[in-house]
Amino acid sequence: MKRSQFLLALASLSIVGGSFFLKRNFSNTREPKIITDTSRYKEIRNQLWSNNDQVKHFPNEIPTDAKAVRIAYSPEFLQGSSFFQIRLKQPPNKIEKFLSQYRNSAKHKYRGGNTNDHINQPNGVPTTFFYTSDSHTESFPATYEILVLNADNKGTPGFKWNHGDSYGVAINSSASEIIYWYEKW
Repeated sequence: MKRSQFLLALASLSIVGGSFFLKRNFSNTREPKIITDTSRYKEIRNQLWSNNDQVKHFPNEIPTDAKAVRIAYSPEFLQGSSFFQIRLKQPPNKIEKFLSQYRNSAKHKYRGGNTNDHINQPNGVPTTFFYTSDSHTESFPATYEILVLNADNKGTPGFKWNHGDSYGVAINSSASEIIYWYEKW
């Protein structure tokens, strides 16, 4: 094999190999990361999202009495979207206290559904999908009350909600469960 053929073959192999590596890395960063190691919660909450007022309603640490904890997050990539959710069971008296607290401060309230359902209602705003669900469902069942603490439209005229963020909680009193969420797109 001549030197020029060898270099051409090596360059081709490098391009194919590099493309595979980039595709693998970029495609994996866009998939939601379901974290089951609850010790990572504080890292995500305090480091990745430390400059964000939108996660101040999240607990600083996972409460010691929390059960069935699920975390889902997808970090922001270039101008893409990102989300952060923590789902946990708490004693019924705490859930009722949270429900009262967040109902009073919510700017928008929904029963079940997901962000597509909510934004398409009169005066609707984007919310979130049920990333921490036990199944592959995207929507919250009707037993969940979705309470939007804030939604910020950063779109342009004619492209409302093209960019923005929203955050809040979803509470299921019958399951004694609360989900804290933040979504940016």
